Amino acid sequence: MAQKGNTQNPARISSLNIELGKVPPQAIDLEEAVLGAIMLEKDAILEVIDILSPESFYKEEHQKIFQAIIDLSSNSKAIDILTVTEELKKNKVLEEVGGPLYITQLTSRVASAAHLEFHARIVAQKHIQRELIRVSSEIQNRAFDDSIDVNDLLDFSEAELFNIAQGNIKKESQKINVLIKEAITQIEEASKRADSLIGIPSGYTRLDRLTNGWQKSDLVIVAARPSMGKTAFVLSMARNMAVEHNRSVAVFSLEMASLQLVNRLIVAETELPSHRIRNGKLADFEWEQLDYKIKRLVEAPIYIDDTPAISIFELRAKCRRLKRQYNVEIIIIDYLQLMTGTSDAKGSREQEVSTISRALKSIAKELDVPVIALSQLNRAVEIRAGNKRPQLSDLRESGAIEQDADMVLFIHRPELYGFTEDENGNSLRGIAEIILAKHRNGPIGDIQLKFIKELAKFTDFEESLIEPLVDDPVQALAITKGSRMNENKGGFGFDKDDLSKNADYSDDIPF
Repeated sequence: MAQKGNTQNPARISSLNIELGKVPPQAIDLEEAVLGAIMLEKDAILEVIDILSPESFYKEEHQKIFQAIIDLSSNSKAIDILTVTEELKKNKVLEEVGGPLYITQLTSRVASAAHLEFHARIVAQKHIQRELIRVSSEIQNRAFDDSIDVNDLLDFSEAELFNIAQGNIKKESQKINVLIKEAITQIEEASKRADSLIGIPSGYTRLDRLTNGWQKSDLVIVAARPSMGKTAFVLSMARNMAVEHNRSVAVFSLEMASLQLVNRLIVAETELPSHRIRNGKLADFEWEQLDYKIKRLVEAPIYIDDTPAISIFELRAKCRRLKRQYNVEIIIIDYLQLMTGTSDAKGSREQEVSTISRALKSIAKELDVPVIALSQLNRAVEIRAGNKRPQLSDLRESGAIEQDADMVLFIHRPELYGFTEDENGNSLRGIAEIILAKHRNGPIGDIQLKFIKELAKFTDFEESLIEPLVDDPVQALAITKGSRMNENKGGFGFDKDDLSKNADYSDDIPF
């Protein structure tokens, strides 16, 4: 897609380069060839319309001619010497571009549109070079200005470079036979797995059975009211994916500091009381347990970024770097409403959240990874009579979140609303319902997990209560066990219930 950002100023670039003794990157002869070829052959514009924009041309006259061509194409009108001349005359710029004679001369410079796309790409490359010169010059000028904060300068630099890169991303169309081969390959790979998963496993058996794992390019929204355990849920998942399945996970925490998140992970992994972890008042056996059980977490490929109020531009740039450097396979954002849109965003907060939501889906597609974003629910849940179960209309600030998401999951803990038993008299204490309310490519449904408040983590129920992911009993025997976070025993054989009896949980981890 052609760059749509700031229009370069050729005069400014020229003056800069005269001082440096260099001529701005340009290809005037190819610009003329491209414009002439478009007017020679019917539908030639279709070959370059997603490569070039008016700003791609160095000469201002060529920019106006190409804009006239774009206007004709948008109105489904024929494009030739006569129609382009008439369009320029209507726009009152015909004489500015050289008159009818110059338009005629453009078509005489080429015999056909045979090499149109190749020539157009060179024109686009020259434009990118000029844009990089413009941006680098602006960055240099700002860097000499002591009144500009260095963090603002970094944000500006990254955003400007991102704009150039984003504006020139083009994904080619693919013939269906190529895509079918890829789909068959994925199906074959899934058939070889004992658990039949085709995505990244969450570490929760019932949830994975419902979703088939988190799928590439999907935007997954995990929403709940405050204190339901959104952060604890995704942290438990991040640990499961990284430790048990060796998947690289990026966590962007806009609300909590990175050390707070790490302390939560340590508490959940070691199953030691949170207040003792924080104040270091551990018995000798607890120090040993800490040292033993932390080893797998130390080696886990988890990358945490706690930049507050991160903008969507910064997020995209950081995700690209993480993908390139560490081959990150899944991205978690805590949480969506704390992000900011573009610096020049106008309109309501709802419109800004809509922009952020669409951008997150774009990042998931571009990097071909699942993006899991946490989201707040509005207060309608508390006001509603009955069991207080959340629904899609409760998503806060924007209906676009529901529209853009491939999956929407709600976390619901009935005991927080005073419901301690279900209709059959079963206890609901420590029970968390994961409600899959939207699933674009599969079924919806509810599953239950166990929430351990003292450790701020979610686990499966006992293995014996979980149905296998496959119906074949032979394959069921081969299913890999779930996360070790689900085991009751600590690293040295201490039962977590025994530990909790002696612990003072007056200072529990907030969830």
